[in-house]
Amino acid sequence: MQKNVGSTERVIRVVAGLGLVSLVFIGPQTPWGWIGLLPIATGLIGWCPPYALFGINTCSVNKKMG
Repeated sequence: MQKNVGSTERVIRVVAGLGLVSLVFIGPQTPWGWIGLLPIATGLIGWCPPYALFGINTCSVNKKMG
């Protein structure tokens, strides 16, 4: 598994996932909030299966000088 999620997007995924999971405990208290575990996991791992399937990569590319 090669990383395919950039660092900025990883932070956004984790924050959005935490927001969704908070819906389980506060607000409407719906079990649908557990879906927030998916963006948290992909944010922490740095790999997104749909991105791999469609060939999307948001990681910055390290270019060699010379």
